[in-house]
Amino acid sequence: MTRAVLSLGSNLGDRLGHLRTALAVLGDSVLVVSGVYETPPWGDPDQPTYLNAVLLAADPTAGPYDWLARCRAAEEAAGRVRDPARRFGPRTLDVDVVAVWTDDDQPVLCDDPELTLPHPRAHLRAFVLRPWIDIQPYGRLPGHGWLTDLLTTGPAAAEVPELSPRPDLTLESTA
Repeated sequence: MTRAVLSLGSNLGDRLGHLRTALAVLGDSVLVVSGVYETPPWGDPDQPTYLNAVLLAADPTAGPYDWLARCRAAEEAAGRVRDPARRFGPRTLDVDVVAVWTDDDQPVLCDDPELTLPHPRAHLRAFVLRPWIDIQPYGRLPGHGWLTDLLTTGPAAAEVPELSPRPDLTLESTA
């Protein structure tokens, strides 16, 4: 069995609906979902704000590339169109594989152009770290350390004041 932390983000169209699409595509593998946060865009400021969340999923048959395929299937289901000219541009749905662990709780490390694990910029992104703390308060990002340390003392700390919890918006797993 592998466990995966996946981050979800949407800033076009029915943002909450797109996040829910991801949960529907991922189905029974979803164990727990964070709260929803409204966040400013990252890497390309000329676009609408995002809704972001993080989830923990598990599947006895899924490997790292299976998680990547599921992420892409969710994006496709939400009508995602990639614009090569705007790598961090707006999107209906972005689903990233942040980290994966084996059934004996070992982090999966991967340095493939198609899939880098853990995600190479997760430690820089408050919109990933803060929701992740919702579901794993004592979580660690492999190779980087405790989530709380990354969020309070690392480069992501400067972004924390810009995150807005949205308790009026909820996501639920079907598991």
